[in-house]
Amino acid sequence: MSADTPDPDRPRPAAVPPFAGPPAQATPPPGHAPDPTAPIAPAGPAGPVAPSASETPDPPYPTAWYGGPPPTWPAAPRRPRIVRAVAAALGLVVLGVPLGLLWAAVAPDTPVVKTAAGAIYGEPQPEQPIAADGWFSLLGLGFGLLAAALLWFVLRRARGPVGLVAAVLGGLGAALVAWQVGRRVGLADYERLLATAPEGRAFGKPADLRAGGVEWVLGVLPVPYGNVLLPAFGAAVAYTLLAGWSRWPSLHPEPELPGGPGVSWGSAVRPTPPAEPEPPAPGAAGPPRG
Repeated sequence: MSADTPDPDRPRPAAVPPFAGPPAQATPPPGHAPDPTAPIAPAGPAGPVAPSASETPDPPYPTAWYGGPPPTWPAAPRRPRIVRAVAAALGLVVLGVPLGLLWAAVAPDTPVVKTAAGAIYGEPQPEQPIAADGWFSLLGLGFGLLAAALLWFVLRRARGPVGLVAAVLGGLGAALVAWQVGRRVGLADYERLLATAPEGRAFGKPADLRAGGVEWVLGVLPVPYGNVLLPAFGAAVAYTLLAGWSRWPSLHPEPELPGGPGVSWGSAVRPTPPAEPEPPAPGAAGPPRG
């Protein structure tokens, strides 16, 4: 027999089918756990395994939420923000009425004596006027701090320059109202005694400010000075500190990004890359070679 003429009695080898990739692992029937000792089929030429749904987070925005510019949220319209800020500032001014009543209640009256030239101090160096200024300063500063915190949480969509201006102007207006309301408590009785009391009569003069008030420039422009500026100063400081410690760069409440609370757009969790396919177990049958 020659090489070109095969032996007819010799069995021919079976035809090798084309390689169609690694066999799929059989799914175990319900109630049976998979065999941990079974060999793992090697990865075929189809490419790396795609990450599962748990490894690839679903971004809430159409654009990438990492490695690019931060997502933007629509800002509130300007006119409603200004209207709310003006209403909040007027509300602070109205709160100056109870502030003035509180100041008149805690500030002591100054003892005076009626003379032919008018009322004079009943003591050589009275401390009551200094105490009245001190009480007004403390109450005004505390009022400014609380007013800034109140406006920070009430005007959530107007945070920023608009909220700061509302807090400062509201605190200044409340201080002026508190000063005028507090100094008029008992003022009518004082003026009546000053006009009708006999000489040598001792009585009390209501609290008033000596370290603050309003000075008229050129007779037309009122300029506040002294401790009436403390509520506005306290409001400005407190509001600035709240803005500096805000968790949102825009100062406005923003929706949470993937990764949990407190995670900014720049530090978001990146998706876990797919793991490399494990090597085949020893003894596993590999694909036939051509």
